[in-house]
Amino acid sequence: MTAPAPYRCPAWVPVLIIVLTVGQLAVAEWVPGIDRFADKAFGARLLAYPLMMLLVPALWWIVVKRRRPEEPAPYGAFSLIMLGFLADVTGNSLDLYDSLTWWDDMNHFVNWVFLLTGIGLIIGAPVRPAWARVLMIAGLGAILAIGWELGEWYTFIRHGTEIDTAYEDTLGDETLGTLGALLAGLLVTWRLRGSDTVR
Repeated sequence: MTAPAPYRCPAWVPVLIIVLTVGQLAVAEWVPGIDRFADKAFGARLLAYPLMMLLVPALWWIVVKRRRPEEPAPYGAFSLIMLGFLADVTGNSLDLYDSLTWWDDMNHFVNWVFLLTGIGLIIGAPVRPAWARVLMIAGLGAILAIGWELGEWYTFIRHGTEIDTAYEDTLGDETLGTLGALLAGLLVTWRLRGSDTVR
């Protein structure tokens, strides 16, 4: 009796995540009179978010698929990478950033767990020993958290109403993002035990 084939995330899952994200961004940018979307750089997000969501899949296709055409695409990892963008936009659509004081902090932590778990599942398997994999994923998460905060500052904080509290908020967000990435490193290492690849 042969073992069942491992579950693979279907391709429509990351496609659905992109469609839901871009749809909400389009509403935020082009439907007038919705106050919760004001001064939050949704025009920039409408361009940047799809590009960032598709960056890792595009790199995977260029680097991996060219060398190993038979390699199945890691749609589950792609979905995890994209999920944080959907959560961020949905939080704005449902006005959770303004109605729930803890939403922004939770978002930075959880979204970095999603993002770095997805990235870690794609690039983490060859890294040995396990502690080096955890540190690599956590370090990459810290770098991305700093980059994200620089992007937020440039697009809407420096000329916005949050400039007085930006320093403390930025330090908190970077810390939460790094802790989320550390958890992602632990999750990826646990998931990859005894397995060379995860899809």
